[in-house]
Amino acid sequence: MAKEKDQEFVESVVKEIVSNPDAVKVTRSIDEKGVLLELTVDPEDMGVVIGKEGKTAKSIRTLLRVLGAKNDSRVNLKIVEPEGSERPQRAERQEEPAAGETEAKENESETTSDAVEEVPAEEETEEEPMADLDL
Repeated sequence: MAKEKDQEFVESVVKEIVSNPDAVKVTRSIDEKGVLLELTVDPEDMGVVIGKEGKTAKSIRTLLRVLGAKNDSRVNLKIVEPEGSERPQRAERQEEPAAGETEAKENESETTSDAVEEVPAEEETEEEPMADLDL
């Protein structure tokens, strides 16, 4: 089977940015949702292909969307996670405090605000009335 333009495009772009271009493999399949390209790379190159905050992968997908629109097809890119790769664990989100904890924190903030000393305001000086101004 001859390679399609979209498959060749992904393969050539990814081979240029990875350290191990021989490990780049792109498979193409067609289903009811359109064309699906599955990209497999060396585990060490996953970070390069995805990029910071996924920007590289998003850019490749955007260009594929343009290429697909030109050919009247919908093209999707799936980056296959290699066997044995380990993702760094995300920092766990802190759970929302329970209703009782929220009230306790509000009470704490009220007691601390009471402890603030009031500073006496400077004495106000009398200003001249505006009627004296020449306009």
